[in-house]
Amino acid sequence: MSEPHTMTAAELSAAYASKDLSPVEVTEALLGRIEALDAEINAFCLIDAPETMRQAEKSEQRWLEGEPLSPLDGVPVAVKDLLLTKGWATRRGSRTVDPNGPWTEDAPAVARLREAGAVLLGKTTTPEFGWKGSTDSPLTGITRNPWNGAKTPGGSSGGSSAALAARFAPLALGTDGGGSIRIPASFTATYGLKPSFGRVPAYPLSPFGTVAHVGPMSRTVRDATMLLNVIAGPDARDWFAVPGRSADYTARLAEGVKGKRIAFSPRLGYAPKVLPEVEALAAAAARRFESLGAVVEQVDPSTDDPSEIFQTLWWAGAGYLLGDLPAEKKALLDPGLAQMAEEGTKIPLVKFLSANARRGAYGSKMRQFMEGTDFILTPTTATVAFDTGQLSPMGDDGRAWMQWTPFSFPFNLTQQPAASINCGFTREGLPVGLQIVGRMFDDEGVLAASAAYEAADPHFDKVPAGY
Repeated sequence: MSEPHTMTAAELSAAYASKDLSPVEVTEALLGRIEALDAEINAFCLIDAPETMRQAEKSEQRWLEGEPLSPLDGVPVAVKDLLLTKGWATRRGSRTVDPNGPWTEDAPAVARLREAGAVLLGKTTTPEFGWKGSTDSPLTGITRNPWNGAKTPGGSSGGSSAALAARFAPLALGTDGGGSIRIPASFTATYGLKPSFGRVPAYPLSPFGTVAHVGPMSRTVRDATMLLNVIAGPDARDWFAVPGRSADYTARLAEGVKGKRIAFSPRLGYAPKVLPEVEALAAAAARRFESLGAVVEQVDPSTDDPSEIFQTLWWAGAGYLLGDLPAEKKALLDPGLAQMAEEGTKIPLVKFLSANARRGAYGSKMRQFMEGTDFILTPTTATVAFDTGQLSPMGDDGRAWMQWTPFSFPFNLTQQPAASINCGFTREGLPVGLQIVGRMFDDEGVLAASAAYEAADPHFDKVPAGY
């Protein structure tokens, strides 16, 4: 029997069913590992071991009685600290949030996990209010990448991705408003899915609007499907939520990609600069899809650069969220976020409405393109993990982060499902992600394509040195 921290969620579930392991044993092992190693990484901002162990003990009893609530009963899950968790403070990486709450409500994804019997392992770090693609905040400090402690794990779900890479947890929840699941998945050699918008209900809705998604993060594709099976459950609090249906997202994992039409777009028609090693590994991954029987053509779905559209909406969201804070609270903010919020309050209404209209036109154009193709492949990011404490490897002028994330935020605008899966490592040993984008609501297809690639070029068993 493998050590619990090395096991996937699927393996843990099977071990519970066979009684080779118990949720208590696994949870104790993971909490001990976090206590011993997380000071180096800073993946977690809240651990409540007594409460977590109580959940594990209840799960163990259910398994002993042969009445688990779901395959995820007893499986530990890390929760990003943007998601409400009853009884635990959700500080959102901000010193402006009162830790005393009251914290009386679960976000929909967290509520579904409780109903499925999952063990909530703790809250993971995030940049303040999830505003950027690297994870550090005035509240929690710097979170580090297990593959290289001098580098960021990405963001804003960087705590979740770091927890996965360091084998602190088999599963984690993330959120993605401009790449915040896919960027950290790319930087840490983990797997992350931004589902179709509304697939996983959200509450409260993001102040950044309808670009923000909630989704699963894991080390393997199958584990992500198991988590999605749970968190995609309906919740009336989200009026954007896709109507509930009984879906088993594992059902199509074995279908492969033979005959599928795939557009490989190494620059999306406008990305100005991509690290050569990143571009080469993404191109090699596209060729591997050809070897799996897919019909791959290098083509750009659009030459339009949607950066200005996204920037207007994202900056306006920050202004809406924080523009009216009193001066004493503004002084507590991350300076970069404070600047963004200040600029966001000055965006004219006509510019905001124009951005929304142009977003609609861009999304329509992309959906028309997808009528002739099943998937789009791109690099997940234009670079690899960079030094901690930076906003961008291309300068910290407040907007430079959009230059190294040209592949992620467009699909927040269009709301399509998009995943990041590891496709190799640079000469320096840093992970590189491949992005797989599907048609709107074809989450199962994206997962199946991911599983086909994972089987042909597996990297999920690679472990950072020391972990």
